[in-house]
Amino acid sequence: MNIFNLGGPSAAGGESERHTGPATCSRKGCRTGAEWQLLWNNPRIHTPDRRKVWLSCGEHRNWLEDYLQTRGLWKETLPFIASETTANEAG
Repeated sequence: MNIFNLGGPSAAGGESERHTGPATCSRKGCRTGAEWQLLWNNPRIHTPDRRKVWLSCGEHRNWLEDYLQTRGLWKETLPFIASETTANEAG
């Protein structure tokens, strides 16, 4: 068994084989469509200009922001527009 194939034949594939379904909230268990992008950075492991992105629905925006702010990771929150997704998404 190869750990790179555990997700199926295309799991270890390139960018073109990634899931391209609708963008959903990053809160565990939430499948609601994304309305916000929360940009964050862990200064212990990321360079200062690096931004990771969590997506959020309207209901979970405050919870996710508070989670990141409490840990000193939150940088900013911006409206989510599907055409603006980046390679740094989710993390």
